[in-house]
Amino acid sequence: MEVPANKKIEMLETMILSRKFSDSLAELCRIERKIPGMMILSTGQEAVGSGVCAALEPEDVIITNHRSHNHLLAKGADPRELMAEIFCKKTGCNKGKSGTLHLAVPEVNAPCTTTVVGGTLPIAVGQAFAQQYKNEPRVTVCFFGDGAANEGSFHEALNLAALWQLPVIFVCENNLYAGAQRYEEHTRVQDMARRAEAYDMPGVTVDGNYAPEVYRAAREARQLALEGRGPTLIECKTYRCRGHGESDPQHYQPGDEIRAWQEKCPIPRLGDELVSLGVIPSERIKEMESLAEKIVENAVRFAEESPYPEPHEALEDVYV
Repeated sequence: MEVPANKKIEMLETMILSRKFSDSLAELCRIERKIPGMMILSTGQEAVGSGVCAALEPEDVIITNHRSHNHLLAKGADPRELMAEIFCKKTGCNKGKSGTLHLAVPEVNAPCTTTVVGGTLPIAVGQAFAQQYKNEPRVTVCFFGDGAANEGSFHEALNLAALWQLPVIFVCENNLYAGAQRYEEHTRVQDMARRAEAYDMPGVTVDGNYAPEVYRAAREARQLALEGRGPTLIECKTYRCRGHGESDPQHYQPGDEIRAWQEKCPIPRLGDELVSLGVIPSERIKEMESLAEKIVENAVRFAEESPYPEPHEALEDVYV
């Protein structure tokens, strides 16, 4: 499948925005009492969310995990409302009630972020069941990490999705670490995608640092799902260039390993390709970076100037 030039440009733009967004948060969370909660970033993994979401339609749903900023921005979330929510301000997408780790943006069909390891999987299966039951021409994408693939929920979700041929795409971001534990220390199989064989569904391993390859796999999986041919497991091989959270000193990650993966950064990789092929001039990338910086600066300013919610507002927007 040939990836359209406009899609490659779209993916580059969302990757650049995601990186600027993450870099800003990395600086802000070092300031005492600036942002509450644990800060978990997706630096180096931007090709996964940007590639997958570029392959989706607006009506498609994503269920994401604690490393969600890239996924949500690529799906079209408002950077200002996202940043305000991370600051726990009342102008945020969840009125300051979720913070950075439980973000939900229903407006772009991203109804749930869960920090429970493996928690995205059964939720995504339920969402896909609802789509199938209502005969809706749309799919659900489930993002999770390699560590989550060892939870019981992973196997239960894949088994049920395959049994009922649900329109769900399971996207494993294999960044080689589950917390501080290396991949080979917690998983025997070399490629996580091989586990799809046990559930008689397609299992695809792709270069998770090359957005067009991620896009192709997601687009093909989406087509299979819409044809009623059930789920697909996509394993995206990538790398977590920062610690599990910003308080993690990364002592367990070898410095030369980090540097080697930084040289495989998905942003210049796609940008250099587009320039070399004559799709865009090199100046266009500088313009993208400048625009992304302005968007993030505006988002931070909006968040800083926004008020915190009032105490009584804690009782609003709840069922019981």
